Amino acid sequence: MQQTALTLATEAPQDWWEVEALYDLCFAPGRSALSSYRLREGVDPIAPLCLTARDADGILAGAVRNWPVLVGGKETVLLGPIAVHPTRQGEGVASLLMQRCLHKARALGWSRLMLVGDAPYYRRFGFVRLKDVTMPPPTNPDRVLGVALADGAWDGVIGAVTAARN
Repeated sequence: MQQTALTLATEAPQDWWEVEALYDLCFAPGRSALSSYRLREGVDPIAPLCLTARDADGILAGAVRNWPVLVGGKETVLLGPIAVHPTRQGEGVASLLMQRCLHKARALGWSRLMLVGDAPYYRRFGFVRLKDVTMPPPTNPDRVLGVALADGAWDGVIGAVTAARN
């Protein structure tokens, strides 16, 4: 993995379109049809947990957004989407964004995060399969993962993931 100097920052309003273009580039055109997007509709993201990674020239290398959701009525962070520009993949950009998200979420008092993703990749950040947490269909239950930011944060937290309406 090549290490490149990047500046991580909280996403600013003027970054919105550029981040959206990155998501369009990295994900299928139908990305907004995914069940996780239904949970985001009409809900503001957690602004301090929306991050960008830019190189020395200010070019966007990656971005991540995070959203509040409820799991069995308990507040939880839904991480994602996280994306890295195809020309920057393999440089550790996603790892840097993930580590900063986990650190900032803990510092802001969040006790748990969840995402929908590949367990082999996210395991290195402490994510495990959430067997008793149900995302809206058609989400593959094997891809529903969570990490505790405080001891026991997932203990007894089970049930459906629902939107945390503003």
